Amino acid sequence: MNELASLVQQTVDRLAERHVGAVVAGLAGGDVEIRGAGRTGPDGGVPGPHTLFEIGSVTKVFTSLVLARLVLDGGVQVDEPLAEVLTGAPGGPAAVPAKGRQPITLRHLATHTSGLPRLPRGMAVRSLLSPNDPDPYAGCTAERILDGLARTRLRATPGRSFRYSNLGAGLLGLALAQRSGTGYEELVAREVCEPLGLVDTCVRSDAERSARLAHGHTGGGRPVPHWEFAAVPGMGGLRSTAADLAVFLRAQLTAGREPDAPLAPAIALTRETRHRVNPFAWTHLGWLGHRLHTQQGGHLQIWHNGGTGGFRSFVAFDPEKQVGVVVLANTRRPADPAGTALLRRLQNEFATTA
Repeated sequence: MNELASLVQQTVDRLAERHVGAVVAGLAGGDVEIRGAGRTGPDGGVPGPHTLFEIGSVTKVFTSLVLARLVLDGGVQVDEPLAEVLTGAPGGPAAVPAKGRQPITLRHLATHTSGLPRLPRGMAVRSLLSPNDPDPYAGCTAERILDGLARTRLRATPGRSFRYSNLGAGLLGLALAQRSGTGYEELVAREVCEPLGLVDTCVRSDAERSARLAHGHTGGGRPVPHWEFAAVPGMGGLRSTAADLAVFLRAQLTAGREPDAPLAPAIALTRETRHRVNPFAWTHLGWLGHRLHTQQGGHLQIWHNGGTGGFRSFVAFDPEKQVGVVVLANTRRPADPAGTALLRRLQNEFATTA
């Protein structure tokens, strides 16, 4: 077993001690290693590269990449007001809150600077983990979301400050799908999955994919139902595999080196946008970023994590040192620490300077 494979195996073995099952991918230079451990669920086998997991908020980086694609194609403008893109009922402009003279733009939604609250109106954070409401987003129809939006007060002037918002990302996905005249899943397939050759990144699973879909669990190992995101899947509704996400990360790593590679211009656009959160952290379109200064030097981490009722995900990479990691687990316990630790090992031991 080579060193990359050994590090990935060590990581997934540690995760399997705390989770029902997990799959880990490590990327270093031109190499990719994917390993699984544990089990997919009741009577299920060991998860592997092609096991589907709910990826939760990692969906947001796909939504923002769709935005970049449409911007480059002239379908929308990154600073276009949401009110000019989002359609209400019965077909007129949606009522979008504002603060001062600054409207909410698509850029604000993708960078979490819209001033919108974290959740749609009428939802509380406790409902996300309530055993009595196992699928809190199931009732998020377009009518309910838009009605709540019209009655929402912004917490800050758009563009002023970072405030993480699932609602904002969900509205971005809904607005882009409406402007494109298609569903969100079809839009992601057209703009991201097909150009990159992703075969298992989807919202709805057909019979064949359902047979490969892991079962979600609470932190204590109790099975829980899958989540559906109704009209706002852009905030967290995608399912994917370690194999697909490794391809997605490879595209992120090579975009700066291969400008003619699929989606390279759109990926570059997502990272050209930057909103400073504090001296060490910032947001891109969809991605979060920070740089940690260690004895080995400054470690750049561009990342996003995700969580649903029974799953956790973590995707991170360093384009300067050409390394990346994917962690997927079918239990509610955090996966970030293991993923971050693996990324640090890869940065220290497999760095290929850009």
